[in-house]
Amino acid sequence: MFVLSKEDIFAAQTDSRMNNNTPHPSQVSTPEGQVLRRQNNWEGLYCYQKANVLYLLTFTFTQRFLTHGDRTIDQMVQATRSGKQNIVEGSADGVTSMEMELKLLNVARSSIKELKEDYEDHLTSRHFSRWAVGHARYDGMLKFCRQHNSIDDYQPYFEKWTAEEMANIALTLCHMVDRMMTTYQKQLEQEFVTKGGIKEKMTAARLGYRTNQREEIARLKQELETAHRRIAELEQRVKELGG
Repeated sequence: MFVLSKEDIFAAQTDSRMNNNTPHPSQVSTPEGQVLRRQNNWEGLYCYQKANVLYLLTFTFTQRFLTHGDRTIDQMVQATRSGKQNIVEGSADGVTSMEMELKLLNVARSSIKELKEDYEDHLTSRHFSRWAVGHARYDGMLKFCRQHNSIDDYQPYFEKWTAEEMANIALTLCHMVDRMMTTYQKQLEQEFVTKGGIKEKMTAARLGYRTNQREEIARLKQELETAHRRIAELEQRVKELGG
């Protein structure tokens, strides 16, 4: 079984950040008092970038190495497309519903896991090697996938890699995308616990508005009372001077 350790994934995320100038959306918090969340720049999500590579890689893989008419072609392409598209849809829906974003991210993860099974089945059924820890190609493959997110870095090899090479690269990307989405989901869950969803934010905003109104009314009343006292003092002074 091909396995990536937590250290591998952490390094993958770190290297990705070093090669990408776009701030990670999870690092951009919603301003205090704002009801709607900022829409994440999904193109800047590292899990999306790798999922996009995975989609195009899978499309080419099925065209090159699977027989025309094989139902697995449609299954693999649809699974990887679902993974990519649900990240995008979740990011858009997350503006008003964090719950929906979490659900769609989970759908994306399920699709990627389904795709992973197809690639593992392909390697097993064709008696190809799985590049696990200790395999001669493992370290180079892992380093390449860690350091590259852009489709431009992978596409030149799509017509050169063998089925075994493409399948192992795809498995590596599946593991990385899944772990990155898991981390991102946990960050969203923590934000939901600490800040609540849109209903809680709308209630808080309304209560905050009412509180500000009451404070403003109290301030104006105090100023009015002060003005009345000052007027009374001035009237008394006028009387004294007139007397």
